[in-house]
Amino acid sequence: MITRTAVAALATCAALTTVTGCSSSFGDDKETQQDTGAKQHLTVLIATSGDAETNAVKAAAAAYQKQSGNTVTVEVAKDMNQQLAQSFAGHKPPDVFYVNSDQFANYAKAGSLYAYGDRIEDADDFSAQLRSFTYDGKLVCLPKDTSTLGLAVNTELWQRAGLTDQDYPTTWAELKQVAGKLTGDGVTGLVTTNEYQRLGVFMKEAGGWVTDPRQTEMTADDAGNAQGLAFARSLLKSGSMKYAQDVDTSWGGEALGKGKAAMTIEGNWLAGAMKADYPDVGYKVVELPAGPAGKGSLAFSNCWGVAAESTHRTAAVDLVKYLSTGEQQLKFADAFGVMPSRTSALADYARQAPAAEAWVNSAAYAQGPVTIAGFDKVLGQFNTDLQALRDTDPKTILAALQRNGEQALTKGD
Repeated sequence: MITRTAVAALATCAALTTVTGCSSSFGDDKETQQDTGAKQHLTVLIATSGDAETNAVKAAAAAYQKQSGNTVTVEVAKDMNQQLAQSFAGHKPPDVFYVNSDQFANYAKAGSLYAYGDRIEDADDFSAQLRSFTYDGKLVCLPKDTSTLGLAVNTELWQRAGLTDQDYPTTWAELKQVAGKLTGDGVTGLVTTNEYQRLGVFMKEAGGWVTDPRQTEMTADDAGNAQGLAFARSLLKSGSMKYAQDVDTSWGGEALGKGKAAMTIEGNWLAGAMKADYPDVGYKVVELPAGPAGKGSLAFSNCWGVAAESTHRTAAVDLVKYLSTGEQQLKFADAFGVMPSRTSALADYARQAPAAEAWVNSAAYAQGPVTIAGFDKVLGQFNTDLQALRDTDPKTILAALQRNGEQALTKGD
């Protein structure tokens, strides 16, 4: 019999869609009985960027069906975090699903994810900075792909300003110079979004970051972070850099495509967006200019999660292995613009997509995502504070991040 307390807990868990992973084993310490049949049916839940991604995943699932004899149903989530939380609370999760980096640790801490990393013989082939999908020292799930940041330049505006290929900036000083030269007549030299997922490159290039490499200590108050944000602030105060919302656009790609930005900081998803929305706009992507501590970029990824309460865990891991082969990752790259998370496949991708060279090269030194339980709120507040960077001392913003992060880490212990 389920008590009123249990019912209330499940209801609360379903409501807290982006705060916790919601344990899939509430009130039940028993091991989920596994289906040992020769042919099994798997459900896959994805959050898709569009039809190209949806169709690519469905095609891969169909190919796996033919090879394995198992059947696969691919479902597209309308609200991934909400649907996962509700499925965990209701003890009916999909077998395989996308896991956002900002929610990964919440789900892992709650016991909702099956850790299958030790069943992957060639896990070392996956990019080191993306093997951050670990919990309690175990690799829980494989990164499904990767994206990095580069500096995208509107070539027409670049040439109109009298600049050539020799002028692409390789240092902060050069970036500041060309951004100023490109600003005027309704054009801003550099436009990006007001979030750490873009501005964080300046922190990284000054030798800083949000946490230490093991993600056990906050390092927001490191001097490099203040130096990086101070440089970004100087660009904002000069007017040669603006946030996308301040030029009536929603993101850097739109600003670049509409000619409101001569440069933007964006990832390799930009290629598909420019092809679809601004096919006549010429642009070139180069590596981000180095800061005082050297080159820097950020890496983004989701992972292939397997539910702890799945009754088909062995088959689910088998499906993930198939979806994570180098051959399949290259098919995904061709279909919807992501880059392979396997280093071996990334080398092949570089040869077949020369225009993505800067993004590919950035993978070697890019900073991976923060994957700490409860940090979605911490980083959300950091992004809110960054909106006021132009008129706020970076040390004030970073002090708040340090304080909020330490509180989250303490709760996670």
